[in-house]
Amino acid sequence: MAKGGIVWLTGLSGAGKSTLASSLSAKLAAQRPVELLDGDEVRTFLSAGLTFSRADRDTNVRRIGYVARLLAKHGVLVFVSAISPYAATRTEVRRAAEAQGIAFVEVFVNAPLETVTARDVKGLYAKAHAGEIPAFTGVSDPYEPPEDPTVEVRTDRETPAESEDKILSALRSLSLC
Repeated sequence: MAKGGIVWLTGLSGAGKSTLASSLSAKLAAQRPVELLDGDEVRTFLSAGLTFSRADRDTNVRRIGYVARLLAKHGVLVFVSAISPYAATRTEVRRAAEAQGIAFVEVFVNAPLETVTARDVKGLYAKAHAGEIPAFTGVSDPYEPPEDPTVEVRTDRETPAESEDKILSALRSLSLC
């Protein structure tokens, strides 16, 4: 059975988490069992009814972590694409995985607020800056970047291929691909 693990991509909305996670999971799916847990989809299907309060955001991240651990225990390489704005909750999820012997790769998908605001793929930053979305991560609610991520990719400076190569290198070093 393949060695399971969790690849947790965290960063601001629009930084490129889902793009990288989708591409990497598609590339690796031919080699091993892979699953993608996308934050937007999880909110729709697993965490419907949660608000964007700190407590509910933490609950959402904990739920994603729980599902990721279940899959990883069975040899699945799980890509998680979720803003997961609070450092303490990400640390809690990492520790829970590591306590079960599950490799946890934290990937900081770093793009400055100016970059993601300019991209504004979903039109959310314009609404947040106009005050139409309260408690929006990076604008009116904090995002706490990882202090010591396993991998940091700079999607404002790197091509997607360069960012993917950095992540794949980390996965290879842990024998996850």
